[in-house]
Amino acid sequence: MVAAVLGSAVIHAGWNAAAKAIGNRLVASALMGAGYLIFGGLWCLVAVVPAAASWPYLITSVALQTGYLLLLTAAYAHGEFRQVYPLARGTAPVLVTAFSLGFLGERLAVWQLVGIAFVVGSLAVLVGLPRRFARGKGSRAGLLLAVATGVVIATYSLVDGLGVRSSGSAAGYAAWLMMLQGPLLIAVCALLARPRQLVAWTRAGGVRTVLLGLAAGLAPTVAHAIVLWAQDRASRAIASTLRESSVLFAGVIGTLFFAERLSPRQLMAAAGVVAGIALIQLG
Repeated sequence: MVAAVLGSAVIHAGWNAAAKAIGNRLVASALMGAGYLIFGGLWCLVAVVPAAASWPYLITSVALQTGYLLLLTAAYAHGEFRQVYPLARGTAPVLVTAFSLGFLGERLAVWQLVGIAFVVGSLAVLVGLPRRFARGKGSRAGLLLAVATGVVIATYSLVDGLGVRSSGSAAGYAAWLMMLQGPLLIAVCALLARPRQLVAWTRAGGVRTVLLGLAAGLAPTVAHAIVLWAQDRASRAIASTLRESSVLFAGVIGTLFFAERLSPRQLMAAAGVVAGIALIQLG
């Protein structure tokens, strides 16, 4: 089980790397939308149709996750992968926990408060705040977009939490979510860039671009299926925590494929993000 979930973490970091590797963010998003439509549609053939009560949440999440992907690819266009990915991933659980504490009346254990401090402090070290913000406009834009992405992740996570509870099938909910998100994402990208431009940019990128985009669309389906499988056989918190090791894999990918230098301090900070998220989720 552990090996499978760690594999899911690698896949998650990998599809994000594929999205960054495609030069044009709208092409990347549209190709991922095509992947969602194809693979989500195939998944829908074998998954249970979600209960009617979950559909308002499902539709809301489709819109939110479309915006999330557009924000994410924009962040990758302006920032470094090893910083944007953990910042987006690490912001979300902190915001979800804060919302649950402030509005849902949940109480936090001491180790969860320590986890929040770990995540916030480690992210600050990882992105080099405040020094990083003083460097340049491009860097600043990438980090701000990453934080905005984290806010949207937190929002759709809360919506999905309610939707899955009323769906009758987490797998069915996920399948229909991906399948419905695909055409919406393609349509939004076409409106922003015009269909002819999308086709021209895709052709300019060649077969490699198409394969990367479709793979990035397939990967979330595979990663999510692995986590669902693991959660049926072990603690949900443990499975979710292991998946967050993707933050560490993102640092390695950034170093190997995007020539982004990862210092020992930043590596420790990435580990701190994972540890902090683990403490939050295990609570």
